[in-house]
Parts: sequence; structure tokens; C-alpha cells
Amino acid sequence: MDGSVPREALKRLDVLVGEWVVEPHFPGLAAPAGRSVFEWALDGRFLVQRSEIPVPEAPDSTAVVATDPQTGAYTQHYFDSRGVVRLYAMTFADGVWRLLRETPDFSPLAFRQRFTGLVADDGDTIQGTWETSPADGPAAWERDFTLTYRRSR
Repeated sequence: MDGSVPREALKRLDVLVGEWVVEPHFPGLAAPAGRSVFEWALDGRFLVQRSEIPVPEAPDSTAVVATDPQTGAYTQHYFDSRGVVRLYAMTFADGVWRLLRETPDFSPLAFRQRFTGLVADDGDTIQGTWETSPADGPAAWERDFTLTYRRSR
């Protein structure tokens, strides 16, 4: 395999690369803006996201996006300051960024999670929503919180 499938998949993520101001919107909690930086690592084979939001309820985190060498499918490997480690299936197409976790991985599955982020046409704003659903039973998704990413450079 010549590696063109994962390279093309990763190239679609170029719109995320840079520094972003992150405005969290938690129900019933005023939160100051944070920061998120996306950058290429290891010769452009992985996209790394580092996020800091100065709110105890929102842990600092690092995520690494990798691609399947056969299909180009994305996986996001998530790590945070609480010691939580999770794997998310990820898609990124037509300005829509999605993350989904529905099975146990490095952490027990106390609840399902999904994220949907809509990238503005100019690529400088992303409106995102995190949702949760009970792990046992049908997926009844409820909004957890929202994030607005604004490119700062």
C-alpha cells in the first residue's frame, strides 16, 4: 500500500490546523473561553489537538487523530487531565465533524457520547454540540454542552 488513502483522509483535516478560542456553553454554568490547538505530528501522520478550558468541570485534554491505512477511516484517541482515556470513531466530511463512542474501550462505558461540529464556510468557526445517552438501552440522546471554536490564527 502506498499510503495515499490515509494521506488523503488526513489532508481533509487541514481546515482544523491552527489555534482556536473555544467558548464552552454549559447548562447553568458561566465558563470563560479556553484554547485549542490543532497541529500535525510525526511527519503529518497524525493530527494532535490540545485543549485547555479554565473550568474544573472541563478537563484539559489531548487527542490524537489517526487513520486506518486501508480505508482512511478516522479514530480519535482521547486523553484528559482526569486520567480518562477513550476512543472515538470520527468522520469529517462536507464541513461536518463527528465523533462517536458507543462501546467500552480504555474506560468503562457509563454513557454513550457523540459530538457534531459544523464548520462555517470560511473555515474560521465551528459550532459543536456534545450529547450523551445512557449506555444501557436505546440511544436517547440529550445535549450535554456546546462549544464554539473561533480561529485565532
